[in-house]
Amino acid sequence: MAAPQIVPYDPAWPSLAEAWLERIRRAVAAVTPEPLRLDHIGSTAVPGLDAKGFLDLQLLMAELPDEAQMSTALASCGFRRARGSRPDSPGVDRDVPRPGTSPAHHEKLLFFREEPHPQNPGVILHVRRMDSSFADFVLCFRDWLRSDGSARADYAAHKRALAAEFAGADDYDDYTRAKSVFMDEAQRRMGWPRPPRATAAPTSR
Repeated sequence: MAAPQIVPYDPAWPSLAEAWLERIRRAVAAVTPEPLRLDHIGSTAVPGLDAKGFLDLQLLMAELPDEAQMSTALASCGFRRARGSRPDSPGVDRDVPRPGTSPAHHEKLLFFREEPHPQNPGVILHVRRMDSSFADFVLCFRDWLRSDGSARADYAAHKRALAAEFAGADDYDDYTRAKSVFMDEAQRRMGWPRPPRATAAPTSR
């Protein structure tokens, strides 16, 4: 992928994402009968937020599936396995753990689909474990941006500044790494990780 280009929010993104989530659900049914969770994540999942022209989707499973089987299943929807522009491209085979979290369970599979028509967004699918703390972070980050107009404006300005800074780049990698400054601040403002729920004390009968 070339340098990032930020485009105005498109009200069609949520419905397009829902359609893709259903297609993916059907496609992976042959790979795993286990319960799974599918979500629209990222900037295109936040009404009013400018974004890159790609829908980010997340598939959560108890264990990462066999890569070859998953690749075959998703090929029916036009997805290809992402390999990264560089050997150390972030977020391709493993997520970078957020500060203060365990590095366990951050392995992932990343797939993408580029649309032949410029007016249609491409699709990026992040396949993660249910117990990945990074998976929880992206859901909380999405919900925080949806509920906080000031945070949305700050993030939009940050992304546009970075897109301008890296406009001549050959890939997304430096842009992605530079966003970590905002993510670190967002983590503090969000109060994430969320404190564990208290367990009720057993009662005698």
